[in-house]
Amino acid sequence: MKNYLNLLGYVKNYKPYAVLNIVFNILSALFGVFSITLVIPFIGFLFGKDALVTSAPALAFNLQNLKQNFYFFISEIVRDNTSSVEPNAGKIKALLLLCGAFLIALFLKNLFRYLALYYIAFMRNGVIKDIRNDMYNKILALPLQYYSNERKGDIMSRISNDVMEIEWSILSALEFVFREPFTIVLTLAILIGLSPQLTLTVFIVLPIAGLLIGLLGSSLRRSSAKAQGLMGQLFSNIEETLGGLRIIKAFTAESFQKSKFYALNETYTKTMVRVFNKRDASSPVSEVFGSIATVIVIYFGGKLVLESENGFGAEDLIGYIAMFSQIIPPAKAFSTAYNNIQKGLASVERINKILDADVAIYDVKDAVEKPEFIKEVVYQNISFSYGGEPVLKNISLTVEKGKTVALVGPSGGGKSTLADLLPRFYDVQKGAVLIDGVDIKNIKIEALRKLIGVVTQESILFNDSIRNNIAFGMPDFTDAEVEQAARIANAHEFIKLMPDGYQTNIGDRGSKLSGGQRQRISIARAILKNPPILILDEATSALDTESEKLVQDALTKLMANRTTLVIAHRLSTIQHADEIIVLQRGEIAERGKHADLLKTEGVYKKLYDMQGFA
Repeated sequence: MKNYLNLLGYVKNYKPYAVLNIVFNILSALFGVFSITLVIPFIGFLFGKDALVTSAPALAFNLQNLKQNFYFFISEIVRDNTSSVEPNAGKIKALLLLCGAFLIALFLKNLFRYLALYYIAFMRNGVIKDIRNDMYNKILALPLQYYSNERKGDIMSRISNDVMEIEWSILSALEFVFREPFTIVLTLAILIGLSPQLTLTVFIVLPIAGLLIGLLGSSLRRSSAKAQGLMGQLFSNIEETLGGLRIIKAFTAESFQKSKFYALNETYTKTMVRVFNKRDASSPVSEVFGSIATVIVIYFGGKLVLESENGFGAEDLIGYIAMFSQIIPPAKAFSTAYNNIQKGLASVERINKILDADVAIYDVKDAVEKPEFIKEVVYQNISFSYGGEPVLKNISLTVEKGKTVALVGPSGGGKSTLADLLPRFYDVQKGAVLIDGVDIKNIKIEALRKLIGVVTQESILFNDSIRNNIAFGMPDFTDAEVEQAARIANAHEFIKLMPDGYQTNIGDRGSKLSGGQRQRISIARAILKNPPILILDEATSALDTESEKLVQDALTKLMANRTTLVIAHRLSTIQHADEIIVLQRGEIAERGKHADLLKTEGVYKKLYDMQGFA
């Protein structure tokens, strides 16, 4: 129920549309019920069963009185238009009037029905848009650590399939939730007015149907949750396949990947068959019990007519049956809507796991702006863990403005983690990171990250033009400034040879470019941002010799007059660093300049010798 109420919270933004939908649904139900009530005068009055009403009954608010007043109105028409020459002229005129009233009632019913659907379309699509926006905002806000425990394919499934499931299962059912109960209550009120005894007898059966449908709904919700989870696994499998096609083909692992996908797809298919079977069972169940109730109406109603009790005539029975037939479709629709909602609530729960996830890294209440970097970055007794063994243990380090500090050491030593703490991709668990004496947790995240530029080992580019990738997140820069950044990054020469120059689309993750070209565009992006603090995370480790020379030259230009934290495996690239920090098992094993570290015959010397520089 909590999840459903949370979903209804989105409806508040579209309250006028919801109100109009409810109003028009009520009007549609009123005219629908009114059109059916005309059956009674057709049978009981026009064909001689009832005598003409000679005087208008006193007005009272009950069904029998309204019926008598309507009979009086028809009687007046019959009397005014009947003559000895044309004895049936009055009844024909009244019949024509009733036919016209019936058509008008049906037209208004369907007009208001359309208007109800017209306005709910704004609400349904608006709610889905808001949910997607909130999910995307949350995806951007969540810390990187959240995604280390989640499958990307499953997250994609939640923002696509689960959101669509909400639209089809819940929001489409909202209209039935608003309309059908009113139709049922209105019809029930008329049925009680026609025969309280008969209505009570019939509705003893219906709670049994409601109980069965409720049990089906609970089971459906569990199966739907399982199915949506399997769909997330399918998305993950597809995402991994697309990302690893080169390796799959190289290792001729197509059959292996197919068997994994087929098995998962088979499990998902079987689960969905159970979901559809349970969902589709609600309509037959409600129809069976509706048919049982109809038989009860015919039997007990016929008995009342034959025994002539309470003035309940044949026309009343036919009208009662016609009216009762109108309560079955909304009851079926409501039961189907209930089961659809149960199916959709499984998707709501999966979406809420993202929307309710703890952001963890956020601005504190009194966070300050930090428009410039003045003096130094200080890591003060830092410790950090991803949940298991500590990755960093009591690290202390100072990076003065304009200096270059290199982080080296064996893989898994904590180099990238130490760098990621500076822009608050992760938050320290013990100690503090200070910029100019201010704890970075007290600096607004946006202001902090504006001070920092990042160039990673894997060039993160987007399926867009070269120009937009260089100016990513910085739309105010001119084409001339973008080109100047590309020249400094040694990228302009190859860009101008591209088919559309700076407007050339580079494909998914820059797939149309070489590794060196992708890296130089990443460097041009950092140059355009012009940050005072720079993080280079193994920016040349995956390049060939020629590309490395061009990229290293671009990096040298980028690092000029900046405070730089360099993560490097190739020790040749950091020999001129102001300080080299050797990390091993999360601790500082050695520190100093290149020449001094070689003399110590320690970890750094061993790494240097292994790379063939001795």
